[in-house]
Amino acid sequence: MPDILHLVNINVSVLNVYRAITEQDGLSNWWTRGTIAKPIINSIAEFNFGKKYQNKMKIIELLPNKRVVWKCEQADPEWVGTILTFDLEENGNKTILRFSHKNWKEATDFYANCNYNWGLYMTSLKKYCETGKGTPFKEV
Repeated sequence: MPDILHLVNINVSVLNVYRAITEQDGLSNWWTRGTIAKPIINSIAEFNFGKKYQNKMKIIELLPNKRVVWKCEQADPEWVGTILTFDLEENGNKTILRFSHKNWKEATDFYANCNYNWGLYMTSLKKYCETGKGTPFKEV
């Protein structure tokens, strides 16, 4: 099974990055404005990208300042059952983020497009954490 992997160095504390990937305000400022989420194990976080994509992720692991894991429950069929992991490592007052989107059934064109877009959103996350201004999806 192919996996999407990204490594991002972010010039802020691990606490700031953890908040950005677990709290609704953070998620809506780097991934999509259409976010409904609470940092609670077994809760369902909703990420809406206009009328085309509505993603629901079950929060299956929260290790403060270390790790966040979601399981995709509802989305494009190629996403359902995939696992998204954010592993955080403190490096001084900086953070190393290892992001993975695993368990894809095959490397399709949609997979390749998602890999590209995850790169853009990881850049958005970095910008949001470092400057307070990310580039989340906005319906036009």
